[in-house]
Amino acid sequence: MRRRRAVAAVGAVGAGLLVLSACDKPTPVATITVGSSSVNEGATCGGESASLSSAELAKCLKDTDIASIKVDPDETVRFGVDPAIADKRWTILMNGQPLTEDSDKTYRTIPGSVFFNAQYGAQGDSTLVTIKAADGKSSSQKVTGLWSFRLKKDD
Repeated sequence: MRRRRAVAAVGAVGAGLLVLSACDKPTPVATITVGSSSVNEGATCGGESASLSSAELAKCLKDTDIASIKVDPDETVRFGVDPAIADKRWTILMNGQPLTEDSDKTYRTIPGSVFFNAQYGAQGDSTLVTIKAADGKSSSQKVTGLWSFRLKKDD
C-alpha cells in the first residue's frame, strides 16, 4: 500500500513538472502610474530576445486593443519596467516618435502636460505612448518588444 502511494506521489510530481516545463515564460511587464492609478501590460508585440521586423513594428503601433489611463496634465506620469526590459535598454515613444533617450533604468518620470502639448507632437486629448525595448546596446535601432498604452486627458 505504501509503495503504491509513493509511486503515485512520484508520478504526480513528475506530471506537474512536465506541465510546468511546457508553459511559456511570461513576457516582462511595463507599468504606467498617474497619481494613485496605474495600468500595466505585457508586451503588445515581441518582448523576447528576437528582433521585430519593420512590418511587425508598423502593425503593433496600429494596435487599438491597448490599456488606457487618464492623465491630469498637472500630474507626473511614472513609467516602470521589469528589469528584463531595462537590461535591453528602453525608450519612450509618443505617437511613434522618440520622447526620451534610451535607458537601462527601471523607472522614469515625465510631466503629464508633455503628453498633450502640440510642441511634442501631441494631437487632441489622447496620446499613444509606447515603451520600446532594444537589444541591450546603447542607441541600438533593433527593437525586441513594444508595450503600448493610451493616455487620455483628464481635466
